[in-house]
Amino acid sequence: MLLGSSSGGVGVVGLPVEVWRVVLAYLPLPELGRCSLVCRAWRELILSLDNTRWRQLCLGLPECPRHPNWPSRPHLEPSSWREALRQNALASRTWSRHAQPELQPSACLHLFRRRKERRVWQVGPGRELETLRAALAVAGPYDRVVLHAGVYEEQAELVMKVPVEVVGLGCLGDVALLVSLEQQCPTARFCNLVFMPAWFSTVVYKTSSGHVQLDNCNFDGAQLQVRGPGTCHARFCSFSQGSSTHFMGVALSLLDSCDFSGSDSASVTVEGAPVTERNWACKHLAALARVSTSWASPGNASPAGDSLDGQGGTPVPPGATEEENKVEEGSGRVAVNNNSVKYRLGHSRHGLSHLLKPLPDGSLPSRASPNPPSLTPELRTLAEELQRDPEAQALVGLVQGCVLRRCLFRDGKGGVHVCNHGNARMEGNVFRGLTYAVRCIQNAMIVMLCNEVCECRGSGVFLRLSAQGLIADNNIHSNGEAGLDIRKGADPIILCNRIHSGLRSGIVVLGNGRGSIRSNQIYNNKEAGVYILFNGNPVVSGNHIYQGQAAGIAVNESGRGVIVDNVIRENLWGGADIRRGGDPVLRNNIICHGYSDGVVVGERGRGLIEGNRIYCNKGCGVWVMSSSLPQLLKNDITHNRMYGLAVFCRKDPDGGPEGGGGDGGQENFHEEGELLAWESDLDSEDERHPARRIISTALVEGNCMSHNGAVGLYVKSSEPLNVVANLVNGNHGAGVAVLQSSQLTRLVANCVHGNGHGGVTVERECRVELRGNGIYDNGGHGVSFRGDGQVVENDVVGNRGYGIRLTDSADIKVLRNRVQPVQGCGIAVLGPAKAIVHDNLVFQGHPGNVKPLLHCNPGNDCCVLRNNTLLIIDTFWTCPSAPPWVLENPPPRPLFDPPNSQHPSTTGHPSHLAISMTTRITATVESGCHNNGSVFCSIL
Repeated sequence: MLLGSSSGGVGVVGLPVEVWRVVLAYLPLPELGRCSLVCRAWRELILSLDNTRWRQLCLGLPECPRHPNWPSRPHLEPSSWREALRQNALASRTWSRHAQPELQPSACLHLFRRRKERRVWQVGPGRELETLRAALAVAGPYDRVVLHAGVYEEQAELVMKVPVEVVGLGCLGDVALLVSLEQQCPTARFCNLVFMPAWFSTVVYKTSSGHVQLDNCNFDGAQLQVRGPGTCHARFCSFSQGSSTHFMGVALSLLDSCDFSGSDSASVTVEGAPVTERNWACKHLAALARVSTSWASPGNASPAGDSLDGQGGTPVPPGATEEENKVEEGSGRVAVNNNSVKYRLGHSRHGLSHLLKPLPDGSLPSRASPNPPSLTPELRTLAEELQRDPEAQALVGLVQGCVLRRCLFRDGKGGVHVCNHGNARMEGNVFRGLTYAVRCIQNAMIVMLCNEVCECRGSGVFLRLSAQGLIADNNIHSNGEAGLDIRKGADPIILCNRIHSGLRSGIVVLGNGRGSIRSNQIYNNKEAGVYILFNGNPVVSGNHIYQGQAAGIAVNESGRGVIVDNVIRENLWGGADIRRGGDPVLRNNIICHGYSDGVVVGERGRGLIEGNRIYCNKGCGVWVMSSSLPQLLKNDITHNRMYGLAVFCRKDPDGGPEGGGGDGGQENFHEEGELLAWESDLDSEDERHPARRIISTALVEGNCMSHNGAVGLYVKSSEPLNVVANLVNGNHGAGVAVLQSSQLTRLVANCVHGNGHGGVTVERECRVELRGNGIYDNGGHGVSFRGDGQVVENDVVGNRGYGIRLTDSADIKVLRNRVQPVQGCGIAVLGPAKAIVHDNLVFQGHPGNVKPLLHCNPGNDCCVLRNNTLLIIDTFWTCPSAPPWVLENPPPRPLFDPPNSQHPSTTGHPSHLAISMTTRITATVESGCHNNGSVFCSIL
């Protein structure tokens, strides 16, 4: 009969395709292969039998009748049953490929070569041979030994000296071996057998030079032992009741689709560096090992709530509106309403004004806009990460040591233990219900791709003692301890994993552990997403860390690390929490929508916090304890519900700040059991990394604190603080409020603009120095001072209350400032304040303002007013040709120039703010600034 094409589809003399599929379903495998070679139409028809005849043939293999996705995902259909059958056939023939040279000639004449026939030996009660020992004694090379149903027990070790194939007849479990076998031949195969330990040894099989293939076998309380250059290929085998495999110095072995359960220790142990010597099977195993599994992690569904679109925001604060702040360039005149002045000092070109300008696309930056940002940066894919990292790309292609593929590890103590320079590759496995899934120590190397690690009682993956490797595209979740635990010099590459729903932290790095942690989703863990302590020093970049029930990233107990370009959002505690000697670099992260503070720097916290976008957190943007010494540089701290930056004085043994800006306690970080376990793993002092250069004063420089729900910068501190070149803009409360400052707080070259209440407020008994600031258009007094200090060379313009107001027992110098209020006094000294007011230039604001520009209470003998200049609007009405008032020589403060556009890394921030404040401010101001002037050495 002929098969051809017709308008109705493929048919043979009128028969429909469906009928031919029924006919062809009866053909055996060789005949199907011949039919597929007839023509293209026949081939397409044969291929269309994938879910019928090919499936039946694949599941009906006598040596391996398992489902291709057994044991981890038998409910999932393979992509092709025909391809699964082909892979089974290739793997089944691997063990005998060494036989080709031996099976070619016989002892006859050279011209009459013939292949030696394989003999089949029947073994069992009533058969030609009754014991396995007897069969191995008479079998020739590559003979088949068929064991009939029964239990075969040997009282002494069996030695295999010729390659044979041993097959159990019937269903799996019908044939059981209670033996201890040692292989001393090049190759062997065992199929459809149950291995149980003999009375004298738990090792049921060992080889040190040859290759063994195990198909569809069960190991019950037994151990398989392979020593390099020996190799092993185990397929569709079960290891139960404490069974295990032990690989020592293997160059390459492959465990494919095996089930490990009920282990007393590690199910698979890989020990020793791969030997340089290779046996004949290595090249065939390498080809099989490189067949890719599906690059989709088990259970890789997208988590809910993975968008970054934020909710809410804060309304525009009261005070100066945008219309009141628009200045007519060059003239200093403004578009006025009934309450505004007609002749007002322009200040739109102060040194930080470029921070408020529109972006190239015309939109306003978050620091200038009353609306919060809504960016959704994407994670890099694994392909993108590998393209950027040649080292990781090389590890993906690395095939050596023990390769575990599509295996299931469940309900035991350990999964895979790799030690002492061992190598292991794990791909597409499931680890579930163990004490730990993977333990890699002592300079060992692992490659983990597309595995699922879940419900472990301890940590999922544990690395220490200089372990290395690649952990990529895994689903690690619901573990009792950390998903990943990195200690003692371990330095893995961790890419594109989902690490979530853990009962403790997502990733823990401690005890000089390192690692590169990139492009992972870390979410919904009960403790920190990433927890760094005890000199841990990883690089954490490009991750999404969100919806955790504690901090997003916690750096504690002398932890370090470089934390860059992450999205840290919607965490219950601080987005980043730094305490007790923690000293990280926190740079260019998005920290947003947290249920507490954005960044918390707790007791004795340190670190460089630079270039981060911290917005829409329900607590403070940044919360700092005065016993800590961070450097906050060039951060955007906007649209947070409470303070932009809060510096509190009270210690926090309970984790909470004074004033309610904290993130809750740290009890979960220090539960007794885990803390003791960590401390027992610490390196000695001489092995630790040297600490970063010590600074003596906390530094807040080049930040934008805008549109926060309360005060922009709130200080209640018992330590010195340097606040330099910051933009404090549009906050609901005051711009800067200093409620406590027993040590000197310096406010230098800042712009405090458009805040709902006063610009700078200093309470009693505080020591504060204001120098070179621009304080513009705030809803209350420009500067309200009740403490001690200096107000030197500031521009205080357009504020709704007084320009500078000194009250109570203040002891202060007010020197060389330029002041213009809207309606109140320019400079007012009220009560018994002790003040020196010298060389200030005071401009009248509203023409109807009847308040004096310079006022001192009568009877105040402690106030010295000298060489101050007052400019009254009436003077200019009598001379219409008089030039408008402008701030010049110098221009409006602060005096920084906009950054050079050729340096994109500093775009949006002053270009020369990276100079350490410790080199620019070296002097202190003693108590009683009236008598002892500041020796502050740098005029900015």
